[in-house]
Amino acid sequence: MHYVYIFKSLKNGKLYKGYTSDLRKQINEHNRGYEKFTKTGIPWKLVYYEAFSDKTDARREELFLKSGKGKERIKFLLENTLI
Repeated sequence: MHYVYIFKSLKNGKLYKGYTSDLRKQINEHNRGYEKFTKTGIPWKLVYYEAFSDKTDARREELFLKSGKGKERIKFLLENTLI
């Protein structure tokens, strides 16, 4: 399986969107500071994910969520989570 995910920083409230084939490993790496971009936002909490059987579909969704329309969709989907 391939996953598109959104993490929310419990420290500063920022969102991080990404793609992985191992969701548990990914959240652990982010929370251990292995990822340079997310190191300052530790701890991170998983707030959303989608599972795909096809890698290309997952990557396309990740790119969409990082776009302007994707950000609008995130606000709609996670309205209460992002408060």
